[in-house]
Order: sequence, then C-alpha cells, then structure tokens
Amino acid sequence: MSLALGWSGGKDSSLALHALRAAGREPRALITTVTEGVERISIHGVRRELLHAQARATGIELVEVRIPLPCPNAVYERRMEEALAAPPLDAVTEVAFGDLFLEDIRAYREERLSPSGRSALFPVWGRDTGALARTFIEEGFEAIVATIDPRFLDASFAGRAYDASFLKDLPPSVDPCGENGEFHTFVHAGPIFDAPIPVETGEVVERDGFVYADILPAAAAVA
Repeated sequence: MSLALGWSGGKDSSLALHALRAAGREPRALITTVTEGVERISIHGVRRELLHAQARATGIELVEVRIPLPCPNAVYERRMEEALAAPPLDAVTEVAFGDLFLEDIRAYREERLSPSGRSALFPVWGRDTGALARTFIEEGFEAIVATIDPRFLDASFAGRAYDASFLKDLPPSVDPCGENGEFHTFVHAGPIFDAPIPVETGEVVERDGFVYADILPAAAAVA
C-alpha cells in the first residue's frame, strides 16, 4: 500500500517518519501546507526554503498544498482534495500523521480521507508525551522552537533549542510535545536526515497573537 505523510517540519511528524521507517514503511511523499505570499509553513511559520532542505535530507518527494491567508476551512479542504487527486498523491492509499492524543483532530482526518477510500495512519498515537519528548532527544534529533502561543508559554521560549533544558523549564501545564498548540518546532538534525540542516535563529517577533522565531539557513551554509 502506498503511503504519504503529513509533514509540518516539526518533531511530531519527524517522529512519525522515524516510526514508519522502523516498521519498514517508506512514505512516497511528504504533504505540507504552505501559506501563499508569506511563503512559510502554515502555523509553524518556517521558511519554505528550509522545508525544501528537510525534504531533500529525507530523500522523499515533497508535495506543497498552497493556501491563502486567511484560509477558510472550506478552501483548505478543497485544496487538500485537489492535491490528493493529482500525482503523486493520487496513487496513495494511506496518509500518516504525527498526532498524539487529540481525538477530534484524529476523527477529522479520518473523516476527510474516508470518501476517497484512503485510510489514516497514526504511528505515534497514544504514546506518553513526556517519554516521547525524551526519546526524541535521546535518538539524536535536534530542533528549534519556532512558534509560541503566549497564552500558554512565555515568549522567551521562542528560538530555544528543544532539549532537556527546555523540557525542564516548561510549566507543568504545558504538554512536553506541545500537542495542545502551546509551541511548534523545526527539526534540523536527526536519524531521518542524511545530513544536518545548518540553521541559525534570527529575529523573534509577535504577530497575529503568536510569537515566531525566524529560523534562517546558517550563513556558512549560504556562503
């Protein structure tokens, strides 16, 4: 059965890819929504060029689903349906996601895929998020906190490395994997990549109620 993976560029989708490969499943494509005009990964706010660097490092074809800003849900669903109807996704029978425990999100994904006869797959579903966060670090992944929701977490966490120190400093009310939307990450190294992606952290800004750390290709890599 042909498989695609919903890809945000963050730790949960990276762990999902790691789990799929451990089970002998290699996705045919990575599916990412990119916001038009902004040219960044939707919600995470990571530059499109870094998304492409991730895809190259995994060796998996990237499918961008471009959406407007703002994006009504009906438009999002139509654009996703169009992507699934076109190559290479038209041959895909399963789509995997890095969701961990939000039942409503899982039900929505299953509902949207069902009419086309496709199945949703959740490789890291139900795992303890504290243990999963520690596994991410122990397995050699490296990530930067790209987006913060300041309703849940202080803006000073934006741009930090997602490491043991970060986890130690999290308030008890914040999920270690940010599954409730408290924060999002960009993964730049780890066992799913053939080489690390050199990056550096730029300006931290607050926009539309969220705090974003601008992650940049490292100057040495650009030169």
